Amino acid sequence: MLRIGVLGAGHLGKIHINCIKQIEKYDLVGFYDPAEETAKQVEAEMNVKCFDSIDALIDAVDVVDIVTPTIRHFECASKALQKRRHVFIEKPIVATPDEANALKKLADEAGVKVQVGHVERFNPAFVAAEPFINEPLFIEAHRLALFNPRGTDVPVVLDLMVHDLDILLTIVKSPVAHISASGVSIVSPTPDITNVRIEFENGTVANLTASRLSMKNMRKTRIFQKGAYITVDFLDKVTEIFRINDEVDESNPLSATITLGDGSEKQITFERPEIHPINAIKTELESFYDAIIHNTTPAVTIDDGINVLKLAYRILAAVDEAIAKVQK
Repeated sequence: MLRIGVLGAGHLGKIHINCIKQIEKYDLVGFYDPAEETAKQVEAEMNVKCFDSIDALIDAVDVVDIVTPTIRHFECASKALQKRRHVFIEKPIVATPDEANALKKLADEAGVKVQVGHVERFNPAFVAAEPFINEPLFIEAHRLALFNPRGTDVPVVLDLMVHDLDILLTIVKSPVAHISASGVSIVSPTPDITNVRIEFENGTVANLTASRLSMKNMRKTRIFQKGAYITVDFLDKVTEIFRINDEVDESNPLSATITLGDGSEKQITFERPEIHPINAIKTELESFYDAIIHNTTPAVTIDDGINVLKLAYRILAAVDEAIAKVQK
């Protein structure tokens, strides 16, 4: 059993605490939160010990789960790594690429496991879709959210779009060749709505939109590849697969036949893979336990987190460039 402690007891921190309490492999030693009133309330409501400092918590555990605001990630992770504790750290991994590079150096020196909380990797809809994804040609993602001031300490790219950037880098195995982006700040000092077109060296193109000022929530990705069209609804946990087949099978009730301009026919078949409901946060924390115990590579590595962050900053730079052109 591994002793684990949580840094941060806000909205997401409480979710992590509750998930860890359900994992028998972990011994939840306690948590730390600098907001005294919040800490006392969580301690009473969740029956979990509250430590009086970050260092005291780190000294008492084997694993540190960092669920603080992004601007505190580097400070907390650095302290944990310097004491050679395994670190699970929420997305985005840290606030800046410079912090990411410094954290990578500390992790290498510590020789411990680090996993980044890009939870959509564990979303059952994506898990069901992944076996069908093969060399995508065009990807379109929309991640729209009702306004919540909790995430406005960072641009929407770092708050919401990072989820889709991680999925994108997971399924497209090619360097980024070109980025063009635009963004608008409406209620926050940084862009609340951002759209980006990402072109990869292998020819794949992705168009991503993220907004935290939507009238409805949406987390949907559409993937187009040769002979298939795949939709992944991360919010409603639904995956749909449309395939184009050269041979027509009239006995398939979930199909449609189309006639092309040259008179040839193709068949479109529909499949909705079975979704196995899981708690994605609980699952990612369980996977981190397994990586530590079995000395295997974490599902979402520190390099994965850094690559997403650096891509996000390239997008932010492209947004700034586009805004500067408009303001001239």
